[in-house]
Amino acid sequence: MTTIVSFDDLQGMEGAALGTSKWLEITQDRVNTFADATDDHQWIHTDPVRASEGPFGGPIAHGYLTLSLAIPLWSEVLEVDDVSTKVNYGLNKVRFPSPVPVGARIRLTGAVARVEKVGGEGLQITTDVVIEIEGSDKPACVAQPVFRFYR
Repeated sequence: MTTIVSFDDLQGMEGAALGTSKWLEITQDRVNTFADATDDHQWIHTDPVRASEGPFGGPIAHGYLTLSLAIPLWSEVLEVDDVSTKVNYGLNKVRFPSPVPVGARIRLTGAVARVEKVGGEGLQITTDVVIEIEGSDKPACVAQPVFRFYR
């Protein structure tokens, strides 16, 4: 379920847990498209036959593919509805504790860690996100994205 808030509501959300996105399946087609976009065609991602004999028993998603999916998954968790501009400002930390096998499903759980005023009419939120792999004890990605919102 998406939490929908106004710009003014953001200021009181420090420490708020926001819930979890829907599950998203990681397909070989998505992995191949990402490989084409980034020129990263390492066989552990794009060659299912060779990857089946590799260290993960099959092809895995690129770590940065998993990270990039934090944006659409995050939009299922929080929506700020009365702003003129939303900016992905960066990341404070990122770790990839576990690879995501092709065919697995992932989802994001998020929380607002900090809210700060920036540049007059702006607010910056530092968030804590965990991208889980269905059926796995270890997450695929743990990150701290930073977003800015302007009226």
